[in-house]
Amino acid sequence: MKEIYKIGGKIIEIDSLYKEVHSLCRDYIYCGDIDFSVKISQSDIDFEREKSVAEDKKEGIPVRIFDDSYLETLAVYRKIAEYMIESETLLFHGSVIAVDGIGYLFTAKSGTGKSTHTRLWREYFGERAVMVNDDKPLLQITENGVIAYGTPWDGKHHLSSNIAVPLKAICILGRAEKNHIAEITKSVAYPMLLQQSYRSDSPEKMKKILTLINGIADNVSLYKSGFNMEIESAEMAYNTMKG
Repeated sequence: MKEIYKIGGKIIEIDSLYKEVHSLCRDYIYCGDIDFSVKISQSDIDFEREKSVAEDKKEGIPVRIFDDSYLETLAVYRKIAEYMIESETLLFHGSVIAVDGIGYLFTAKSGTGKSTHTRLWREYFGERAVMVNDDKPLLQITENGVIAYGTPWDGKHHLSSNIAVPLKAICILGRAEKNHIAEITKSVAYPMLLQQSYRSDSPEKMKKILTLINGIADNVSLYKSGFNMEIESAEMAYNTMKG
């Protein structure tokens, strides 16, 4: 099954074995000359299954069972992420929300409350706030700064928009009884930025990824926070991060 989409500023032909990935990407359908093609084989799907099993065992959790059609969606995004590296674009794990057209990214370990916090932003700002991507946005370094793209891979709540916004800040999110947020240096933020970035099996591409992480960190403001997940935390976060 073949279809053309525009994702992360690139026109991509996806040639899949199953239709699930096309349902996932339906809001990104595009007509134009393609920049590159993604073709999935059964071996790509098998690789995703093996990787998932290995990760579950490493985390000490019961091994999850996924069907081939879902695993194919992961294989497609992996191939897209590999290509995007050479276009100064990095797949990043985090939740991006835009207020008045400016993006703010929250990242943390799974289960910390990224989605809960950005939901508070939507409640506080109403129509001024737009969810860009709640899980795996693409971040592109340009001569004018960092651009955050919505993508179809948007988490269990499926919150995203097919838009691109300038990214102003990244915040490492934590939980706390008393709300607090402070700007941090790149060296403090770097371990989490590395952990939350896509990783390639190619040593050469990993060198490029490290360069991209540095570029992102140099072009946005960096913060660390602890929030109690009350709506006041959204107000504090925005007033601090907007500069």
